[in-house]
Order: sequence, then structure tokens, then C-alpha cells
Amino acid sequence: MSTSTVKLFEDVAVGEELPELSIPLTRTMIVATALASRDYQDVHHDPALAVERGSRDIFMNILTTNGLVDRFVTGWAGPAAVVKAIKIRLGAPNYPGDTMVLTGTVAAKHAEERRVEIAVRGVNALGPHVTGTVVVELPAVATRGSGA
Repeated sequence: MSTSTVKLFEDVAVGEELPELSIPLTRTMIVATALASRDYQDVHHDPALAVERGSRDIFMNILTTNGLVDRFVTGWAGPAAVVKAIKIRLGAPNYPGDTMVLTGTVAAKHAEERRVEIAVRGVNALGPHVTGTVVVELPAVATRGSGA
């Protein structure tokens, strides 16, 4: 779901839905992204210890979830968007072998700052994994075609 087009503030409407993004949750992805974010907690890479601690398997860390939510929104908004805030809450764990589907809706627009608030939700087979909001600042018409 990448885009090379610039989403302009004027082109966005409250209620607009973002294209959904399906993310296969592989064991390699969960381990690699935990390590890449320097989260060495054993529940993110050691299946036996994760089970010993009450989980059914290793599971995705919050930093990875945060990054995927960012990717989802900026993939829609384009390269000129500036993320101003991400507020998320975790629910059901993301386990290997599942798929998380991210969806989003434009919840609000703030013209004075050209900011758009996106309500996001990521669901797997167990239910909602992540819910929250992302605020992005979008360029105005004047920057169209400037590569900004």
C-alpha cells in the first residue's frame, strides 16, 4: 500500500476511509522487529519462555505495532505528510501465523494547522489488536508538485 502521490489537506474529507492493509504475522517478522527495536524481552523471541509466562506463543511488541500503524497512515497520506502524534492501545496479541488487518477513517480535520486525525484499528483472528488515533499534518495546495 505505498504511494508516491501527495495527499493534500484540501482533498481529505471527514469520514473518508483509508484502504485496508493486511499484514501477515510471521515468526521471523515478530522476532526481527522486536530485535530491531531493541526489545529483547524473551516473550518476543523465545516460544518456550513465552508459554511459561502464560502466552500461547511469542507475540509482537508494541514498538512494532506503533511502526505498522505509522506505515499504514503515511502510506495513505504520502511522503509529504508529517506525523504529529500516535496514540494507540493494545488488545489481543499478534501471534505468528495470523494476519492483522489495519483499517482507518478520517475522524477530524483542523484547518488552522492542516492536521488530519485518523482513527485506526488493527484486527487479527482473536479480535482488535490495536486501536487509536494518528494525527498527520498534510501539505496545502501550494505545495502540489513541488516535491515537498
